[in-house]
Amino acid sequence: MNDLTGAFYLLITGMALGLSALGLGAATIMPGLDRWSKRFFIAFFVALALLSAVSLLEILIYGKPEFRPLEIVVSYIDSLLYMVPVPMLAFYLLHCCGEDLRKSVLLRIVIALVISYIAMLNLAQFTNKFYTITPDTQLVNGPWYPISVLPFIAIMAINLGAVLHWRKRLSRKMYCAFLIALVPLAVAMTVHAFISVYPFIDISLAVCAVVMYGIILSDQLDQHMRTQQALLRQQQQIAQQRASILMLQMRPHFIYNAMTSVYYLCDQDPQAAKQVTLDFITYLRKNFNAIASEHTIPFSEELEHTRAYLAVEQAQFRNRLFVDYDTPHTGFHLPPLTLQPIVENAVKHGLDPDSEPLRIVIMTRQRDSGSEITVEDNGPGFEPTEDDAPHIALANIRQRLEMMCNGRMDIVPREGGGTAVRVTIPE
Repeated sequence: MNDLTGAFYLLITGMALGLSALGLGAATIMPGLDRWSKRFFIAFFVALALLSAVSLLEILIYGKPEFRPLEIVVSYIDSLLYMVPVPMLAFYLLHCCGEDLRKSVLLRIVIALVISYIAMLNLAQFTNKFYTITPDTQLVNGPWYPISVLPFIAIMAINLGAVLHWRKRLSRKMYCAFLIALVPLAVAMTVHAFISVYPFIDISLAVCAVVMYGIILSDQLDQHMRTQQALLRQQQQIAQQRASILMLQMRPHFIYNAMTSVYYLCDQDPQAAKQVTLDFITYLRKNFNAIASEHTIPFSEELEHTRAYLAVEQAQFRNRLFVDYDTPHTGFHLPPLTLQPIVENAVKHGLDPDSEPLRIVIMTRQRDSGSEITVEDNGPGFEPTEDDAPHIALANIRQRLEMMCNGRMDIVPREGGGTAVRVTIPE
């Protein structure tokens, strides 16, 4: 072995050792792995690290006659450890495919091949037919060496056949990972049966280590994504429950005033009484429909809900409440109970018998960034306070906008006094 070849061997073996240590650390500390997978990967990377360390020692003492006894022992251990990662891949494949390890015929064949390999390796210690260590500690393959490699090649072939046979049980990610881990190693060992290509075997094992490490990281990422999705669903459920509670807790005085308005209008203006009753029914129906809705709804439905609410309020306050609609753009969706609570909040905080009449303007526009809703009023302005249900409702709207359609809500002072609430919904 010349200096260049030795340096190359050291580089490959050192890389395999580093990847093994990295994989072992990842398998030990990452919380996303299940108990079986964690134990498997720890054992796999420990075996790979031991193989790399022994191979590194063999390279260091190779060609030094004074270390021949040590070379014999190290060569035996190295040959023994070369077999370990291959049957372990069979274990992991069976686990990923949902096979019962205790009843698996494939696993029994693999174990039998491992035993035959170990038997031939032990036999090789008493004959030169398989391999021999020269006095200057060089390894020379004997005429029976290809036979000793056959169990290794057979296990690789069985693993590849099983991967192809069970490909429908594997995710695309796992299917590709097994092929990348097995094919280079199978090719390297087949060639090695006839031509010594130890560096390529080490490279194949390093590739295998990279693949296994990638599986760990991928599983961790998948676990993180599942956790985030579960958290998002939980937040949506909480937001929906909050919205439902707020919808059910309709202001008692609003219901009382609506019914009182209908009562007096029955004598004064029966037609108006019918209209207020119809508007109040529409308002209630939209409220209860919103409770059952888990998805966004057309803006036209939300606008109808808001119109019904404002019509009932205007029947009571008459010349104290004026509303202008400027809504040419309606072709978009939004979470239920977005516009109506904003308007209700403006009415509650804006109506004041000692101030000028409340004027509310509802506008929609199509922007480059998406759809925009603006609600302006000339009331006293927005001042958040604790334990204020309308303000809690606004916070709930903001949360549902972010989760359900990646939208946002901004509350700013209006020029000339009052408040402007702007809702932006991306395309």
